[in-house]
Amino acid sequence: MRELALHIMDIAENGIGAGADCIHILVDESLGENRLKIEIKDNGNGIPPDMLDKVIDPFVTSRTTRRVGLGLSLFKAAAERCEGEFAIESEPDKGTQTRGTFQYDHIDRAPVGDMAGTISMLIMGNSNVDFVYTHIVDGADFSLDTREFRDDPDISLSDPSVIFQLTQSIRSELSKLKRET
Repeated sequence: MRELALHIMDIAENGIGAGADCIHILVDESLGENRLKIEIKDNGNGIPPDMLDKVIDPFVTSRTTRRVGLGLSLFKAAAERCEGEFAIESEPDKGTQTRGTFQYDHIDRAPVGDMAGTISMLIMGNSNVDFVYTHIVDGADFSLDTREFRDDPDISLSDPSVIFQLTQSIRSELSKLKRET
């Protein structure tokens, strides 16, 4: 994948497909430590223990629509290619947490990419799912929690104009984070 945001979208969609109604996404850029950490956590059905070791095999999938499952294996390869690490933890009926770390300045590290577009598309395409997105750059952070919008009758997370404003807001906040460093 050309950008890490696409890995994030794929893994979040896996969680939604597994019945999650809340997805936590963390992007932590630490230029001082030369590290990028990405973490996606869901409260879905989880992965059975006998499948946990197999989910990173590109030729193993629980789907019946196709015979390969490349998402997790590609994310793992991307992290390891950049002198980073990959971890996945899961508990049946409690959810799954996927984590990838990358050497920030590694020549083979894909750019983080369009996180505003990724988060907005996830929200718009899954209006019954809550998303908690946190982005940290050298200690300065921005967070968005869709649960905060649920009680406001004037905000519909499936309204394109609301999503447009949300996307612009995320882009603005991420731009501020980058300027602060």
